[in-house]
Formats: sequence, C-alpha cells, structure tokens
Amino acid sequence: MESTAAALRAPRTDADDDALERLLASVDVRIRRQRRLRLDREELLAPDPGALTFAYVLEGELETHLAGEEPGRLPAGDILLLSGRSRGALSASGATTVLLSELDLAEDAAHLLALLPDHAVVRSFADLEPAAAAMLPHMGYDAHAAELAKRGGDFVVCRMMAVTVLVSVIRAWAANGCAPAGWPTASADPFLDRVVAAIHADPGREWTVEALAAVGAMSRSAFAERFRTRFGRSPAGYVTAVRMRAAQDMLSRGSGVSAVSRELGYASDEGFSRAFRRSVGTTPSVWRSTHRFATV
Repeated sequence: MESTAAALRAPRTDADDDALERLLASVDVRIRRQRRLRLDREELLAPDPGALTFAYVLEGELETHLAGEEPGRLPAGDILLLSGRSRGALSASGATTVLLSELDLAEDAAHLLALLPDHAVVRSFADLEPAAAAMLPHMGYDAHAAELAKRGGDFVVCRMMAVTVLVSVIRAWAANGCAPAGWPTASADPFLDRVVAAIHADPGREWTVEALAAVGAMSRSAFAERFRTRFGRSPAGYVTAVRMRAAQDMLSRGSGVSAVSRELGYASDEGFSRAFRRSVGTTPSVWRSTHRFATV
C-alpha cells in the first residue's frame, strides 16, 4: 500500500474525515528506540518485532523485504510504516542513512493498532507533509557518534515529535487514496463509532453508561460489554482518557486550571486535579508550567 504526491484520491465523505480526525487526535506513543543509522551496502536492518515502526530514508536507498510482498525500493524522502503484526527487514542498496523509530502505542491509544495497515509506504513524504518531514533529520541519536548531552524535557519533546510524524504518516496514507474506502469508519463498529464521536464532540458532558448506550442504540449491558471488548476499557475509563487528553491540550495552549475544569464538566477544581493527577501523574498546574505552548 503506497501513497504518492500524484496519487488519485479516493472519494472521502465528511463522516470519513471526522473519523480520521478522531483517530489522529487519539494517537499517543511511548518510544522504545529512536536511532539515526548509517548503513553500508547490503547491511541488514531488522525492526523490533511487535513495535509500531517508521523508517525514513535521509540519504541513499533501502530495499524492503516485507512478508507477502516482493522486494521494493525505498529511496531518500520516502517513509515506511510497519504495524508490527508481520515481520519485515530492510537492507541498504548502498551507503544509506535512515531514521528508525520503534514505538508502542500508549494504553489509551492501543485499540488504534487494529485500524492500521500491516505496512504502508508513503512516497515523497516531504512533499506531502513538509512540516513533519523537516523534523526527521533532527530526531533520534546518531548510533555512530558520541551521544549529545541530555537536557531537561528531551523525553517529552522526542515523544511529541514522534507523535507528530506518526500522525502525519497516517494522514498522508489515508488522504492520498491508499486507505480502504470508508476507512477508518468501515473498520469499526458503526454504533460504537457514533458513541466515540459524541464523547469527543462534548467531553465535558455528564456521560453515564445509560446516556452512552442510548447514543449507540443499545441496552446498557450489551453496550458496556461491546465497548470493553472493542476498546479494552470501560466506557467511564474511555471518557476520562478523552477528558485528560483534552485537558492537556487546553492547558498547553494557556488555559487556566479552573477554566479547563469547568469546560470538562468537573464540579470542582479539586476533583479535576485529583482525576488529572491519577491519569497523568502530576497536578494540572505543574503540567501546565512545563508544557505550555509546547505543542506542535
């Protein structure tokens, strides 16, 4: 599955775009390893099995060896996304420099893996997503050079950059005719899609299980079981995760703790702060002071 700047776009509906927005907004990762590697001719590179991986060719060219596929070419400027569900390897066609980022989806986003392709190549990534591509030469450490002195906040910045690139790869793949028709809506339960859309549209609403089940046109018990099976968590847990993600976005953009608390439907700042600390590990005010205006 490939995407190019000249690819014909598959027709997309407003529902498709809304579903894609929700998916992209939910992406969050933990970094396993992120490296810039210089490879010699025919040197083999095997991404970590089970990791969600993207490989971007900075210089030179790679040959791809993916399960069930003929060998392919990955020249400079192209990016490969591997879901980790099937094995694959890369080899250098000559002297080649590649950024290899091996990731795990965060717990709140783990359900998204089922929606991603086993592998996807996005051609001319810099033309399709110039802002994300501009970060790639500065990501990872050089495995053949002394590691630069670390600075406070490096982990946060690296993770946010990885999220931005991953979101951009998925968007480029979906927006340029490579995703199945109706993706990601067609890959999901349309009744649960309706529930998820409602939560994201109004995270501050008092979302009881009964209210959510009504949106999905299901009984309370059937909805709760179906939701947990699909997302691996309770509806209440999902609502809280969406609220915390919305809170982090608003705080990073300069909103005050009280304003965020009211917007997200909490009865008091104290209740919001307790929920935030349980989820994020620190208080909203401390998080805001270290992340304000840090979003890309």
